Amino acid sequence: MIFAAWRTRVDEAGYTSAAAAMDALAATQPGYRGIDAARGSDGFGITVSYWADEASAIAWRMNPEHTAVREAGRGRWYDGYDLHVAHVSRSYSWRRTGEGRA
Repeated sequence: MIFAAWRTRVDEAGYTSAAAAMDALAATQPGYRGIDAARGSDGFGITVSYWADEASAIAWRMNPEHTAVREAGRGRWYDGYDLHVAHVSRSYSWRRTGEGRA
């Protein structure tokens, strides 16, 4: 799931708390595989969450706590967002070791 969102400047503390709670809750859901996220100073951010299958992602969407926070986000924290559902067929990682990483 690729979530690209434009944030408002409203209720930063509430957003931060809700985001942390949703990260923790998602990690307890069956089929959850992880998350990557980045946000710029202009309020635009991208969050990619990984799920074992589409049924797991749909179950997350239907989770009552997630639904409530999603509605709160529409009401105060987001100017808009795009959600893209994609299938990752292959991935790999590379990391620099030692110093030099920002």
